[in-house]
Amino acid sequence: MQSKAKNIDDYLKELPEDRKIAISKLREVINKNIPEGFQECMNYGMIGYVIPHSIYPAGYHCTPELPLPFANIASQKNFIAFYHMGLYGNPELFEWFKTEYEKQFSKKLDAGKSCSRFKKVEHIPYELIGELMQKISVEDYIKFYELTYKNNTKTK
Repeated sequence: MQSKAKNIDDYLKELPEDRKIAISKLREVINKNIPEGFQECMNYGMIGYVIPHSIYPAGYHCTPELPLPFANIASQKNFIAFYHMGLYGNPELFEWFKTEYEKQFSKKLDAGKSCSRFKKVEHIPYELIGELMQKISVEDYIKFYELTYKNNTKTK
């Protein structure tokens, strides 16, 4: 479910109250903890956290006119989604996140690729997401992205 909202305020207005509260709290946690240089915006119909063209002019290799995506949050039909490219590309970081989540909630994390799905708002690990956001700087993510992208394009 991609929103057609042009800005974050309009996106939030579309949400039912319980989702609006959860997404707003997630935004607050992410914005408090994300390293300097990332920028919050609407992208792909979701609230996104990107590396702007002013820092990484090449943009996203699939769509260079878009900034380099890093994380997103979205209200989907049956869950709240948290997308984090660092989890997708770093198995050790994903394992840490999964283990910590399962310690807190005594249940398996519903995740695949870069997406963690939370069917109940009370299962959103706000503090853990805040801690995760602190683990990758803009510079580190650009290095990882370029290494991964360049390695993938050589094999194609």
